[in-house]
Parts: sequence; structure tokens; C-alpha cells
Amino acid sequence: MKKKYQQQTQRVLSGNLEDAIRFIQDALGQSEDFVTRRFHVFGNFSAVMFYFSDLVDHISINTDILKALMYVPPHLTGKSVKKEQLLDVLLNETIHHSEMELENQLSTLVQEMLSGKTIVIIEGHDEALLIETSQREKRAIDEPKTEQVVLGPREGFIEQLGTNISLLRYRLASPAFRVKTLKLGRQSQSKVAICYLEGTTKTTLVEEVERRLDTIDINFIADIGYIEQFIEDNKYSPFPQLQTTERPDKTVANLVEGRVAILVDGSPFALLLPIVFNQLYQTTEDYTNRLLMGNFIRIIRIIALVFALVTSSLYVAFISFHPELLPTDFAVAVASGRAGVPYPALVEVLLIEISMEVLREATIRLPTQVGGALSIIGVLIVGDAAVQAGLASPITVVVIALATIGSFATPAYSASFALRILRFPIILLAAIFGLYGVVIGILTIFNHMLSLRSFGVPYMSPVSPGNAQGWKDVVFRSPLWGQWRRPDFLRSPNQRRVDRKESEQMSNESNSTRD
Repeated sequence: MKKKYQQQTQRVLSGNLEDAIRFIQDALGQSEDFVTRRFHVFGNFSAVMFYFSDLVDHISINTDILKALMYVPPHLTGKSVKKEQLLDVLLNETIHHSEMELENQLSTLVQEMLSGKTIVIIEGHDEALLIETSQREKRAIDEPKTEQVVLGPREGFIEQLGTNISLLRYRLASPAFRVKTLKLGRQSQSKVAICYLEGTTKTTLVEEVERRLDTIDINFIADIGYIEQFIEDNKYSPFPQLQTTERPDKTVANLVEGRVAILVDGSPFALLLPIVFNQLYQTTEDYTNRLLMGNFIRIIRIIALVFALVTSSLYVAFISFHPELLPTDFAVAVASGRAGVPYPALVEVLLIEISMEVLREATIRLPTQVGGALSIIGVLIVGDAAVQAGLASPITVVVIALATIGSFATPAYSASFALRILRFPIILLAAIFGLYGVVIGILTIFNHMLSLRSFGVPYMSPVSPGNAQGWKDVVFRSPLWGQWRRPDFLRSPNQRRVDRKESEQMSNESNSTRD
């Protein structure tokens, strides 16, 4: 913005058309896509229209606005329109547009124009017409790339905020669904939406979200991740205290439980809050699949989580300190495999672990066409070459592969990243203290998790503090009709999710026609 514009942000329209034109042109400078169109309303009143040609719908401007302003409507033909009645006539009888308002703050007019709206200023009037004409190119609604499922919806968020809100309303056709919007970023003025279910979400939670968002003071909001870093409780913890998702169905499921979702214009992700740790290894398929299948998949996922965290450190502890705890045949096989390795198990494991992390990062940054092939070929070639060169033993490569695959099985990317980070200090503790170091590392992590909170909610709920109803969806999930209460830690004003009498009757009755 020009310095002159920054000094006059509180200036209002005075009715002088030339002063208004000069102010707006000074504020926006010379740009090829900035259009200034002079004309006469009904052939009598001097006026000017401003808009950015690359942000607006030209058909709407030409047909619904400009034509309506320049030609007298049939029912007013032969009648004189007085100057003081002009704005009222334009708003209520002339312009064929549903989203239109009056505004007199010049700085507001400039800012709204930058978001795709059109301004019409008329000589002698201290208010301008602000008309919604924005039109931006957008990609088609596609399947989510980071949260793919076998059984479940295939729709994912895109970058346009309006489309994302419509996806939520499509799945949550409730009159209690509320959307509050505000703008963040001194220069970007990014539109942010707070979504919640009135009567289900605790009022104080919504107020706390608004308070934390109001404290954000930054020039530019590029993505939902910017907001996450400002409003999370513990900014230095490796564990995420908010959850990002690009699935509308998952967002709606959390809204119905009493959580809040934050959306940002330009980001294909929603931010869910508050969250607890057990949400990070749960997926949509846990609920869309039948009970036994959903629980089996969840157990596999929890086992993979344990593999990702402690497999490498246990290997270092056993090799370096406790080989007597291994079966004799297995210990002999491990010893023979490491016979040609010239350095201790700690260095060997760290070398392979760092190599896997480098390979993983390189695969992400490569084009899709070659990324998959490189990841498979790279692992095979690097692993085999390391073994052949005596840099690593075969068992070490297998152990690191198990840990890496386990981190991939964790559905939340931010949670898997936390496991990858914490794996290294536990490996170091195992190399120094053996199994005692592994236990110390795990207890330290659990102690840290117990101290975390997400918008006032204990991170380990409903495990600590314990809650019997909440345990129905921690390790195993109970049938959907058995989860008749919303999570207690959310303190929802409307705790009942399923009618308890009907759910108990459903669990006791048999649906067999033979009975």
C-alpha cells in the first residue's frame, strides 16, 4: 500500500467524486488489471466503477450492474429520480444483484475491492455501492491425497473457503450449524471461518477460539498451519495439540461431537480442536467398517505405532547390553550378521535411520511420476549396497524397515512426525543405559503427554483422567449404538448422542427373523 493510503485509513467519502477517485488510485497505484470505468447513472449522475479485472465476473458486471445503472428501468421511464432518492432506487429497484451493501470508509472499499468486489461511487453521495462480483478459478473436488480410505466418502476440501463450507453444510444439514468469519493478516487479509454446532459445542470453547485468533498479528496467512502455530497450547511439544484434516466427513463427525473447526481461504485443510491423543491413530474407516473389522484395523495401527517408536531402540539395547535375553539361535544369527560391521550398533542404527529419513524426504519432493519408483528402488539398492559393503547388517536393515513402515501406518502425518523425532533420543538412551534407558525414555514421553492440554482438555483423556464411557473408543471401539454419550471431556451442553433406552434395547434384542 502507498504511504498516503496508510496515513488515511479512517478517511470517509465526502461526496466529491474526484477526491474519491484520487484517493483510490493513489492507494492502489498503477496496475494493468485495475479498472477505472467512468459513466453516468441514468444518463444524469456522474459515477465511477472500480474493480480488478482478474478477480471479477465480467458478465455479471456488464449485464447485472453496468447496464442496469446506465439505462433507466421501464417502470421509471418518464419519471424523475431525485438525487437524494438515487441510492435507495438503485438498491431496491434497479440493480439485479443479491449481495450488495453501502459503505463510506475509503480504506474498507479498497480492501474489499482486493477480494474481488466492485465499487460504484456516485457524485454527491457520501456512500458507495459495494457489490460482490468475485470469481476465481478453482480445482475440482477430488479425493483427499493424505487421508485415503477404502470404505468411505471420496470428497476432499479444496482451496476455496466457500466451497469447503458448502461441503460441510451438505453433510450437516442442521439449522444449528454456525459459521463465524474474520480476517487475519495485516497485508493478506485472509478470510478465516470458525465452524461449530450451536447447542452442542460449549460456548466458552468458541469464545476462547475467537480470543486466540484475535491475538494473531502477522503480515501474511498462507495456510492453516500458520494459525495452528499461534493458537496451540504448547508450542515446543513434538505432539500436535490440534488436528488437520482434508476430509469433510471427518470434520463433520468432530463438529457433531462438540468440537470446533477452523477453515482458511486458500487452504485445503480444516483445523479441528480440541483433540486428544487417541484421535491421532483413528480413521474414518474405524467407524464405516463393521465392528470386528474396524477394531482389527485399529489394533494393527496401534502395533505399528509401537513399532515406529521403540523397535530401533530395543534392537540397540539388546545388542549392546542384553544379548543374553535373546534366544540362542537368534543371538548367533545376529552376531554372525554383524561380524563385518566396523562400528557399534548405535552408529549403525543412526546411519541407516538418517539414510531412511533423507530418502523419505527426497521421495516427497520428487515429481509423482518418479517418486514412487525411486522410493522402492532406492530402498532396495541402498539397503543391499550397505549390507554388501559391510556398513550395516541384514537384521539392522529389517529392524529399521519395520520402524519406518510403522510410522507410515500412523494416519495423522503430524503424529507420525513426532514418532520419527522421538525415536532418536530413545535410541541414544538405549545405547547409554540399555533397556533402562528405553523405559526412562517412554516414561518421559508419557509424562510429557500427561502434562499437555488442547484448549483446556487433558491430552490423554479419557485415559487420564479416566472415564468409563470414553474407554469405549480408545483401544477398541464399542458398537455405534453403545456410544450413547458424547465425550465428557468436551463438556458439551448436549451430552446425548444416541437415545440410551433405544441403544440398550438394540443391544439386547435379536434381529433374526427366525427368532
